[in-house]
Amino acid sequence: MAKHKLPENVPAQLDDLDFSILSHLQQDGRVSFTVIAEKLNVSIGTVRTRFNRLIEDGTISIIGRVDPDKVGFRSYAHIAVYIRPATFKEQVAKQIARLPEVSFLAMTSGAYDLEVNVMCRDNDHLVQFVNQLSEIEGVYQTNTTIYFKVYKYAQPDLSLLKA
Repeated sequence: MAKHKLPENVPAQLDDLDFSILSHLQQDGRVSFTVIAEKLNVSIGTVRTRFNRLIEDGTISIIGRVDPDKVGFRSYAHIAVYIRPATFKEQVAKQIARLPEVSFLAMTSGAYDLEVNVMCRDNDHLVQFVNQLSEIEGVYQTNTTIYFKVYKYAQPDLSLLKA
């Protein structure tokens, strides 16, 4: 197995076997412990124990990933949020994080304070969402960019952590 160089914020208890198990689960979240164990040449019990620890420590969660377009989300957007005063950033971020349309939220450096990615039913829904953002105390300005077509929607590639 290849060695992984762990960033400082990754718990030290993750090792090559953990990363290999995670990689298999990213490729197919329904793959059996038996198949993973055979491919990694370890016991099923080892895979089960590692899997349970990864669940318990919050490293992974098992979900059904939905293709947004196939279920009716037709309007995706990136919204840059400018906050004044700057001391409101955390408060505003917590309020935005609770909104169900939000699929990604991050504090940024540079021209704007928060980056928000949203999935809405249609453009009318998106307009309602942007208006809702504007009503949050501390939101000074927003700048919305609509994604016409999403070409890739993926999880991080764990092989990028290899030394």
